[in-house]
Amino acid sequence: MTIQLELRPEILKEIHYHRYNHAAPLVQRRMEALWRKGHGLAHAQIAELVGVTENTICDYFELYQQGGVEKLKELNYYVSKSKLNAYVTSLEAHFRDNPPASIKEAQSEIETITGVKRSETQVAEFLKKNSILVAEK
Repeated sequence: MTIQLELRPEILKEIHYHRYNHAAPLVQRRMEALWRKGHGLAHAQIAELVGVTENTICDYFELYQQGGVEKLKELNYYVSKSKLNAYVTSLEAHFRDNPPASIKEAQSEIETITGVKRSETQVAEFLKKNSILVAEK
């Protein structure tokens, strides 16, 4: 399926900028695909040069049709929700009053309080993300 896009010079200038300067590699890829489309390359060539399928190229172009460059810059990554999120306030209060000496101790207390079992790495990440400090000895 060939998608027709009108890419005016000022749009191509913005696309060119984001090809190299956007923080997200996915957005850079999308911009690269559009840049090449704006220079008349066929979808198959664009897909090969960008390193994605032709269907993905069409998805990029459809995103552009829906909302222009801004739509291409949107990142909608799935982020799973931790079961511990429901306990942040109570865990923060508990650890403020009863600071654990280690991540292992925090892990044990979290499981006792919430019934949610997590690895030491997951507990450490949760505590860090929620600014709950643990006094490592």
